[in-house]
Amino acid sequence: MARKTKTEALATRHQILDAAEQMFCAHGVARTSLHEIAASIGLTRGAIYWHFQDKYDLLTAMWQRCMLPIEQAFDEIDTELAHDPLGRVRAKARRILHRIVHDQRTQNLLSIVLLRCELVDEIKKARDHMLQQREECLGKMKKEVSAAIAAGQLPTGTATDGAAIGLHAVIDGLAYHWLRDPDRFDLERVGGTVVDGYLRGLATKSPATARRGAVAKKRKAVRA
Repeated sequence: MARKTKTEALATRHQILDAAEQMFCAHGVARTSLHEIAASIGLTRGAIYWHFQDKYDLLTAMWQRCMLPIEQAFDEIDTELAHDPLGRVRAKARRILHRIVHDQRTQNLLSIVLLRCELVDEIKKARDHMLQQREECLGKMKKEVSAAIAAGQLPTGTATDGAAIGLHAVIDGLAYHWLRDPDRFDLERVGGTVVDGYLRGLATKSPATARRGAVAKKRKAVRA
């Protein structure tokens, strides 16, 4: 009996998350109350508070529910491409783009975060949480860039922070404009091409870097 009760409570929790996801997408976070979410699925507001403290708690749970399968997919990529850091970056970027297009929950969450999450004090904690998640993501990207430099896939001296921020901006910008107008371009095809171009750009030595390398090589040859 206890197991059934726990199962029912989990089902109700997901029902609340699903309802909040739909209403936040349709009306925005600030314009949707917990009472309206509860009423849309025939629950009392007290039932909402039994599972979630506030909108921040709801948004955080929605984020975690969406990110779990993505993190699992990233773990698989890490295993498959253990010795190819730049390949991991490319594969993860493409996996994200694929999921945005084909997974409705991911689409909804990004629509809420990028288009429907108004800058109001009520959800400040949720925004702060998402910014923290962004910084963690950038930190992981920087490690991948460092690994690519160490593997000789990117030039020595590549700015890891700038490279990570640039890639994040590319994916974030593509997602933002596609969500606003999905018919404008094919996110997977165009996005994949853009990401590949960005990574090729990172891998290409600038003229100044190439000259310094040539000079260093010439000096080494003279000393020999």
